[in-house]
Amino acid sequence: MPKIEIYSTTVCPYCIRAKMLLDKKKVPYEEINLTHYPERRDEMLKRANGKKTVPQIFINGKHIGGCDDMYELDQKGQLDPLLVDK
Repeated sequence: MPKIEIYSTTVCPYCIRAKMLLDKKKVPYEEINLTHYPERRDEMLKRANGKKTVPQIFINGKHIGGCDDMYELDQKGQLDPLLVDK
């Protein structure tokens, strides 16, 4: 399985929506909840090239963007290939 990381906050509707898509696809992911670990925000900013909004999603270390970006990849048929072992 690929390594999926999602930076989120507890009450963010886009975070919930992104996690719902990953759950629907039955892929495990590591959630880094900035509500509980605010000290990791700088880490997210660095990895996401300064993007401040959540969620920020990474697949195998590659930044794919936020919720809308992930849904766009899914609609184009480009998400599933990222979610399989290579």
